Amino acid sequence: MKDLLDAHIPLGGRLGRGHKGLYDTINNLLHFQLGLALASLGVITSLVAQHMYSLPAYAFIAQDFTTQAALYTHHQYIEQNEDNVLARMLDHKKAIISHLSWAILFLGFHTLGLYVHNDVMLAFGTPEKQILIEPIFTQWIKSAHGKTSYGFDVLLSSTIAQRFNAGQASVAGCLNVVNENSNSLFLTIGPGDLLVHHAIALGLQTTTLILVKGDLDTRGSKLMPDKKDFDYSFPCDGPGRGGTCDISAWDAFYLAVFWMLNTIGWVTFYWHWKHITLWQGNISQFNKSSTYLMGWLRDYLWLNSSQLINGYNPFGMNSLSVWGWMFLFGHHFWKEPLN
Repeated sequence: MKDLLDAHIPLGGRLGRGHKGLYDTINNLLHFQLGLALASLGVITSLVAQHMYSLPAYAFIAQDFTTQAALYTHHQYIEQNEDNVLARMLDHKKAIISHLSWAILFLGFHTLGLYVHNDVMLAFGTPEKQILIEPIFTQWIKSAHGKTSYGFDVLLSSTIAQRFNAGQASVAGCLNVVNENSNSLFLTIGPGDLLVHHAIALGLQTTTLILVKGDLDTRGSKLMPDKKDFDYSFPCDGPGRGGTCDISAWDAFYLAVFWMLNTIGWVTFYWHWKHITLWQGNISQFNKSSTYLMGWLRDYLWLNSSQLINGYNPFGMNSLSVWGWMFLFGHHFWKEPLN
């Protein structure tokens, strides 16, 4: 790496000096090396999770839905400075943090606003007044690769391409698989998918903001310039400094883990509900109920938790109720340390 950087002939001005001293910075900071390794591993495992079910390497994974769900959840959970690029990032930390904050506020207000609006329309008995936005860009890309259900006459989904490919056995077979609704390849998506993807983006952005802000403000901030003289964690002293609650490095780590768990929960819930309805041949339930919050609570969480809920009352006493008690017992141990 050092030889590559030394052999690099930069452009003139500050633009070309962006990587000067970067090798020494990385080589001398074990925490930075660990951060790079974890970031790379997180992205890789997330990609693995996405492709293990849609492009299964083993034939029986395509038929074993429990294994698909377990592997997806497992791999998603793994996922989680002098005149060089790092120094410039520190110099512009206020702009970085403010832009991330703006993106989070935009995503949060618009996504939650759409969910709440649709909930209100359903409560008033006027579901036709929901705001439903089709993910047309993703649909266009899928159509270009052969998905015909969206009605885009483009590339592989065009009528000319279909007539040509009909005589090509391998291509025709591939297009048949793409257009089947019983597999996980090129899933049909709609307004519910667009909303939940924006909600997931909100969780990712919030986690990133907390980590970036906690990292850039570790040694000090405008509110508390002497933070480096304090411990890894310190109590909130109220209005003494204008408010120092949740600004220690420990608080940033805790809140980032909290939002990471939130986001992974949303991701796995979305994947699970989408595939449950797909495997049951009832994908219309997801399409109709995923555009408002009560649909998620009623048709996914409560409907699929009926056996677990009944395990807590006398009427659900049977040989399986012990698993419901273990679930409740596990939550007790999970929540106590956080509280």
